[in-house]
Amino acid sequence: MGWLGILILVAILCSMGHSAPTASKSPVSVIFPGEIRSNMTSVEVAEWYLVKFGYLPLQQGPSNHHVSIKKALSQMQRKLGLKVTGNLDAETLEAMKSPRCGVPDIGNFNTFDGELKWDHHDITYRILNYSPDLDPDVIDDAFARAFKVWSDVTPLTFTRIYNGEPDINILFGTEDHGDPYPFDGKDGLLAHAYPPGPGMQGDAHFDDDEFWTLGTGTVVKTRFGNAGGAQCHFPFVFDGQSYNSCTSDGRSDGLPWCSTTPNFDQDKKYGFCPSELLYTYGGNSDGEPCTFPFIFDGVSYDGCTKDGRQDGYRWCGTTANYDQDHKYGFCPNRDISVIGGNSQGDPCVFPFTFLGKRYNSCTSEGRSDRKLWCATTSSYDRDKKWGFCPDQGYSLFLVAAHEFGHALGLEHSDVKDALMYPMYSYVKDFQLHEDDVRGIQYLYGSGPHPAPPKPSDKPIPTTTTPSTRTPTTTPSTRAPTTTPLTPSVNPALDACKVKMFDAITELQGALHFFKDGLYWSVTSKNKNALQSPRNISDTWPALPTKIDTAFQDPTSKNIFFFSGRKFWQYTGKSVLGPRSIEKLGLSKDVEGIMGSFARDNGKALLFNGERYWRLNVKTLTVDKGYPRLTDVDYAGVPSDSHDVFLYQGKYYFCQDRFFWRMTSRKQVDRVGYVKYDLLHCPEH
Repeated sequence: MGWLGILILVAILCSMGHSAPTASKSPVSVIFPGEIRSNMTSVEVAEWYLVKFGYLPLQQGPSNHHVSIKKALSQMQRKLGLKVTGNLDAETLEAMKSPRCGVPDIGNFNTFDGELKWDHHDITYRILNYSPDLDPDVIDDAFARAFKVWSDVTPLTFTRIYNGEPDINILFGTEDHGDPYPFDGKDGLLAHAYPPGPGMQGDAHFDDDEFWTLGTGTVVKTRFGNAGGAQCHFPFVFDGQSYNSCTSDGRSDGLPWCSTTPNFDQDKKYGFCPSELLYTYGGNSDGEPCTFPFIFDGVSYDGCTKDGRQDGYRWCGTTANYDQDHKYGFCPNRDISVIGGNSQGDPCVFPFTFLGKRYNSCTSEGRSDRKLWCATTSSYDRDKKWGFCPDQGYSLFLVAAHEFGHALGLEHSDVKDALMYPMYSYVKDFQLHEDDVRGIQYLYGSGPHPAPPKPSDKPIPTTTTPSTRTPTTTPSTRAPTTTPLTPSVNPALDACKVKMFDAITELQGALHFFKDGLYWSVTSKNKNALQSPRNISDTWPALPTKIDTAFQDPTSKNIFFFSGRKFWQYTGKSVLGPRSIEKLGLSKDVEGIMGSFARDNGKALLFNGERYWRLNVKTLTVDKGYPRLTDVDYAGVPSDSHDVFLYQGKYYFCQDRFFWRMTSRKQVDRVGYVKYDLLHCPEH
C-alpha cells in the first residue's frame, strides 16, 4: 500500500473515532423516601378533577363516556375562563394541576335545609388551633383582616370568641381531619369551607400540609432584641454581607437572629428568631430553653426529637434528664424548617452530603422538577432524611378571605380577578373585585354597620416581650400540652374493682371501659386478658378525664366522644373540638349524651335517658322527627340507662352493675353483669 493509501486509511480511522459519541454525564434523578408520586395518566387526572369539582357525575355509562368528558371539559373551561375547546389541551391540564380551593365549582359542597346565608349580621368565629408555620399573632391578624374584607362592604360584623360555640369554627388539619372531605398533602387543595347553617356548616378548614405565609416567603416574627417583636427583613445586610435567613454570625452563644430593617449595619435593629436554644412553648417548663444533651428513656439526645409522641410534634427536655425530672417543652419551628419530605418541621442541616458531594445551601440536584430541597442531617447518603426548602408559600390572608366568602354563602366566581375565583394567585395590593361585592351585597345588602361588641372572655395573656433576650415569662402556647409517652399508669389498677364506669363502647374492634381519665380494653379474641389501663390523654390528648359516651363511624372510622354538653371528633390523630352539642341541633335543655352507637347507613343514635336522637354522621345534624321516646322504640330496657352501646351486633343498655342486651329485632335476650360477662372478671 502506498503512502497515499495509508493516509486515506488513517483519515478514515480518525473520522470513525471522532464520530463515536463521547460519554456525557446525564442528570441524576432520585426517588426520595416519603415522597408520594402519582402514577395517574393525564386522562385519569382530568376525570378525577371533573368528578371532584362537580363537572362530571361519579358514574358514567360506557356508551356516552367520551361525549360526557368532552361536555364536562367545555363546561370547566367556560367556568374557569379558559379557551373552550372540549379537549384536554395543555392549558386545561395546567389549570387542573394549579393550587385551589377544595369547594366544588358546580353543585353544593354539602346538603342542608335553608338558605345560603346567615339569618343574623353579628357573626362570631373561633380559632380552634394554629399552624406552626406562623406566629399565632400573625395568624390572628390574617384572619381578622380576611373578615374585614367582607365587613367593609356589608352590614356584617365579625367577633372573635374564645369559649362557647361560634357561627364559624376555624381549623388547621391534614388529610383526614374530621370531616368527609380529606385534604391531599402539599399543594393541590389548600382549604375548604361550608356554607352557613347548623353543625359543621359555616366552618373553614385549612390544610396544614401547606406552607402558610403572607404570600412572599417565610414570615419570622422576632422575640426580644430591640425591635419590639417586629418581623425579620430578608435580605438584610450585616457586616457588609447579605443574609436571606436568620443567622448566628456575630454571636458567641449560637442564637439565631435577624435584622428587622434592610441594613443592620446602619439601623442596628434586630430580634431573635425562633429557636429551642432560646425558648420552648407548651409543655411544663414555663418556656425554658432546651437542655442538650438530655436523657429520655435511657437514650441521650443532642437535639429536638419526635420520639415518644404520636402527633409528630418536636420536643426536648429542659433539664439534663427527662426520665428523672419529667420537664419538657415543644421546639419552635425555625425559619429553615423543611416542608414535606420525611422530616416535616425539622431544620435543614448545612453542610450536608448528597451522592458524595457537600452542599452548603438548598439544592435541586436529584430532582427532575427542580424543586429546592435539603437534608435534615449532615449526610443524606447515610440517613435519607430530607424535606423541601421553604418557598413563597400561600397567603393565609387571601385564602382565608376566599374561604370566609364561602362561609357567608358565596359560591365560586368565573371572573379570574375575583376573590371567589377557585384558583389561588397571589395579589400584592389586594382590592375586593366588584363581582365579589355584588355577590355579598346581594345576600346581605350594603351600608354602614355598627361596631362589633368586644368579647369579654378573652384569655389573660401569659407572655410579655422583655427587653432582654432571656425569656422571663411563659411564651404563649399553640400545641397540645401532653407529655411524651411514658408508662405513668399503674398496671395494678384493677378494672374489676370499678363499681360503675363512666362509659363503655366498642372502638377499633375492642370493647373500651372508661373511668376517671383511664381506660381498659378487651378484645373478642382474648376475652380473659384484660389490658392494663392507659391514660385517655396518651391516646386522645384533647379529651377531658370524664367521658359520657363514644362511638365509631364504621364507614369513615371517625370516633366521636361526648362529655357533658361538648363533643370531640377524632380522625386518626386529628381532632375537631370541643364543640357544643347544640351544633348538632340538640336543644339547650339536653344536659348531655349518655349513650350512643353508629349504624352502617351513615346514621348514629344518641341517647339521654328517656329520649334519643338520630344523627346524620356526614352532615352532623339531627334528623327531623327526633327526639323519640326510648321506652317506646326500645321497650324492656331501663329508661335511665347510663351506658348505651353496640357490641357484636347487639344493643347494650347498662344500669348500675347490670346490662340489658337487645337483638336487632329489639327483643331483650339477656340480662347480665358488666363485671363478669363483659369484663370477664373472676368470680370470688
